[in-house]
Amino acid sequence: MSDENQTPDTTTPPPPARRTRKIFLYLLLLIIVLVAAGVAVWYFTSGRWYESTDDAYVNGNVVQITSRIPGTVISIGADNNDLVKQGQTLVKLDASNADVALAQAKAALGQSVRKVSGLYSTARTSKAEVAVREAAVKQASADYDRRRQLASSGAISTEELAHARDALTTAQSALAAVQAQLATAEAQIAGTQIATHPDVEAAAAQLRAAWLDDQRTTVPAPVSGYVAMRSVQVGQHVQPGTPLMAVVPLAHVWVDANFKETQLTDMRIGQPVTLTADIYGDSFTYHGKVVGLGIGTGSAFSLLPAQNATGNWIKIVQRLPVRIALDPKELQDHPLRIGLSMDVTVDLHDTSLPMLAQKATEQPVLSTDVFDNDHGPVDALIATIIRANGGGPAKEAAAATHDRVTAAR
Repeated sequence: MSDENQTPDTTTPPPPARRTRKIFLYLLLLIIVLVAAGVAVWYFTSGRWYESTDDAYVNGNVVQITSRIPGTVISIGADNNDLVKQGQTLVKLDASNADVALAQAKAALGQSVRKVSGLYSTARTSKAEVAVREAAVKQASADYDRRRQLASSGAISTEELAHARDALTTAQSALAAVQAQLATAEAQIAGTQIATHPDVEAAAAQLRAAWLDDQRTTVPAPVSGYVAMRSVQVGQHVQPGTPLMAVVPLAHVWVDANFKETQLTDMRIGQPVTLTADIYGDSFTYHGKVVGLGIGTGSAFSLLPAQNATGNWIKIVQRLPVRIALDPKELQDHPLRIGLSMDVTVDLHDTSLPMLAQKATEQPVLSTDVFDNDHGPVDALIATIIRANGGGPAKEAAAATHDRVTAAR
């Protein structure tokens, strides 16, 4: 058969570009399937046990420094960003007015002691006068009885007997008057000594208040930390409660992480947490644990809570603040500041832990003893004033009075 009678081959192979594209699409589909499978495996084996958020910020105690008495600022002991120790003097006020008030309180106590001493003296005088009046009544009664016997025999006149009876009545009335005066005097001092008399105790309390105001012209730091928000200036006249500055104890900060409500299903108190701070990046990882889940969302405690009972309601996923305590050693090595951003990841594996606190807090969250003034000096001052004004040895009585005032507080 000749070549002219053969049928020509009309099939042509596909272009190389189209074949390459098809292979690439198959590979891409295979990669997508493998990635999806890997993500599914990761989620069901590990990923579902972790919840993360970047809506987290460092928070802490901001201790406001305020004055407890009015006064003019004469000295400022620290400025913004300075480190201060607990008890360190931050602000001093002019003590002139406090010194004058203290001097007036001393004088008032002395005057009160002398007044009460007079009450005791009046009581003693009244007792002596009662004894005199009782003797007079006894004498008048004897005279009347003698004259009555004489009058029955006609030895004296009826008029003389009447005079004796009037004298007895007068003596009895005078006795009743001085007895009433004695009762009044004893009622004012009954069951007390000079140092424990209510008037003296009131004056001593005023002296203690004046002494405390004199001590409060120095404003100390309640806690150790760093100064922030200083607004006080030298020469400024401040009133009680006026914010002067703040002290932030950066060694006791925590993180408030705002998780969506859909992320809180398996979150529990005590679960471990890993955190990174934007200030350090991924170069350092903090470790902590969940110490509390918020009792309400931020919108529930806002100044103007949302009113959802309207016709224009749109559902918005709410966020709940979760408090996270940090490792103190890590905080010391890598200090944080209030308000810094954090990335938080919570390990949800242990779901047997409680969601809410199960027992009341037994220890104070934050405390200070810098305001626990030693009252020994003022107690000694009170005892000295009482003794100098005729009150006798009153140190023990003044101490007992202080104990009663302290117990009442």
